[in-house]
Amino acid sequence: MDRPERPRLSSLSDFRFGAVATETIEDTLLHLAQQNEQAVQEAAGRMGSFRETRIVEFVFLLSEQWCLEKSVSYQAVEILERFMVKQAENICRQATIQLRGKTEPQNWRALKEQLFNKFILRLVSCVQLASKLSFHYKIISNVTVLNFLRTLGYLHTKEELLESELDVLKSLNFQINLPTPLAYVEMLLEVLGYNGCLVPATQLHATCLILLDVVYLLHEPVYESLLRASIENSTPSQLQGEKFVSVKEDFMLLAVGIIAASAFIQNHECWSQVMGHLQSITGIALESIAEFSYAILTHSVGASTPGQQQPVPPHLVARPPRSALPSTHEAGGICQI
Repeated sequence: MDRPERPRLSSLSDFRFGAVATETIEDTLLHLAQQNEQAVQEAAGRMGSFRETRIVEFVFLLSEQWCLEKSVSYQAVEILERFMVKQAENICRQATIQLRGKTEPQNWRALKEQLFNKFILRLVSCVQLASKLSFHYKIISNVTVLNFLRTLGYLHTKEELLESELDVLKSLNFQINLPTPLAYVEMLLEVLGYNGCLVPATQLHATCLILLDVVYLLHEPVYESLLRASIENSTPSQLQGEKFVSVKEDFMLLAVGIIAASAFIQNHECWSQVMGHLQSITGIALESIAEFSYAILTHSVGASTPGQQQPVPPHLVARPPRSALPSTHEAGGICQI
């Protein structure tokens, strides 16, 4: 396989905190919060999820093979998720129309078969599109993609590859520059640094990247644990599961959970201070942050870690936690320098 020669943003020395003006940070954080609130609202009633372990692992390994930065792999997963959900909704819509008309369900079955047969091609297209959004790096060439597909036994032409990209773009109305949890994590770490967090941002950043990978790879188990904890029931109903879909799209909640869990791993004595900062910055309840961080720690380092104090099991809340959109007044007081 052709391996593109280009640097990979993998070392902590390549990532700098504290180099951005506080006004820019505040504006960016408020914009992310607004984007997050909109995403949570739009997720209500969304069908299905395609962040399965094997799919995410495939994207991560392919991104690593092509020397892509971490943000590209997360964005590729999100693009693929949105695209596949759109396709699934389209298939269900076609099936419903044909069932109502009592016609033979040939069209939606053909769509389903076509989607299955072209899944790998669509997945690779999502990775390539995500790489094109990283304008400060060279994009993955069509030759590299075609050679990779050929090693898997998929023979495609450049025209088919371009058509695949266009299909993804059209399906998502060309809106592929999607926010990722990493953007929320890094922005919150920036704010924590300005607010005097006792754990260095660069130190937290390294652990956050590992835990974010874990959550992506174990997406369903982590969120199933969170759902069971939040409703105080080990067997959630279908309705409760459907209402919980919006929580899975709450990247601000995911970010604070990741950072809180990272802080506990790095320095559990500072855990409460970090939790307090995250609560004041985002408006998310301490119970929700503790719940999520506990779920992440359970699935990453286990229920008990020798030689370390474990977090106290958080108070269970009666409903699934979701982030609160900071008001303009709250956003104006984020950075306390």
